[in-house]
Amino acid sequence: MLVAAAVCPCPPLLVPEVAAGAAPELEPLRTACAEAVRELLDSGAELIVVVGTGPQAEVWTEGGAGSFRRYGVDLAVRLPSGGVEGPQLAPSLTLGAWLLTEARADLPTHACAVPADAPPARMLGLGEGLAELADRVGLLVLGDGSACRSVKAPGYLDERAEDFDAACARALGAADTEALAALDPVLAAELLADGRAPWQVLAGAARGAGLGARLRYAEAPYGVGYYVASWR
Repeated sequence: MLVAAAVCPCPPLLVPEVAAGAAPELEPLRTACAEAVRELLDSGAELIVVVGTGPQAEVWTEGGAGSFRRYGVDLAVRLPSGGVEGPQLAPSLTLGAWLLTEARADLPTHACAVPADAPPARMLGLGEGLAELADRVGLLVLGDGSACRSVKAPGYLDERAEDFDAACARALGAADTEALAALDPVLAAELLADGRAPWQVLAGAARGAGLGARLRYAEAPYGVGYYVASWR
């Protein structure tokens, strides 16, 4: 069953080497992510599953590796346990592997990439299945909110984005699985909110688990909604 989850965004700028001169701007976000991951690792989970978006549905059960070379940084990371055979980790999962590496995690770790346009029912079902992988499962869920919060945002300014992000923040801060399950995939796609699918995996995994939540961070630097939450 699911015993804990850490929800983090996945901008590559979280990695100081990638952010370079902009690194100090995201230090509060970086700190919140580190605290959420540490609480996840302290939960007594026997298995960690990293969930994030990817170009296609893929799973890594025997380890996995990724790198930040696409961002001009010669930095490679790997999941805490297992080998590195198989396809390279999706970018969101690579960021998750970096967060776990920074926290010096040594628990068995799987990873799961889901398409950003995956149907909600499928994501909820996937979450239920992940929660049954071990007696005590922890999730590290990677995803961003709307990328349309300002005129300089990747998706420009969309007046619907602020309300959408506020609803996401409320749901993540209250462990509201029903609210997450009800997120509209069409609206999320229009607002470039790729966290919708991973958050619905979390909603499926957490149903009936009775977890509480703490929202650690909810801001929109660079016009993109970033949230950090701990569920336990």
